[in-house]
Amino acid sequence: MAAYIIADITVTDPEQMARYREWSTKAMQEHGAEVLVRGGEFEVLEGPWTPSRLVVLGFKDRAAAKAFYDSQTYQHAKSLRLQAGVMRMVVVDGVAG
Repeated sequence: MAAYIIADITVTDPEQMARYREWSTKAMQEHGAEVLVRGGEFEVLEGPWTPSRLVVLGFKDRAAAKAFYDSQTYQHAKSLRLQAGVMRMVVVDGVAG
């Protein structure tokens, strides 16, 4: 069953965040992530949620999503991002066939 990583990112240091994006992109490529949303314009339709920058990545299953997150490449990206912004991230299973 497909799985998705959904992230809401508040950028505090754009220059450092650019370095994070370089490494996170490498990790996405290494783990076959399908980039569905990456910082596009959005409109809140209901509720008090006001995301800053949304990212949605698709994976073949939860194991692949977790392998991406746990990978050495992504963990390096994460270490760069820690000084560049605040990340809220979840992994969620898709709907079965």
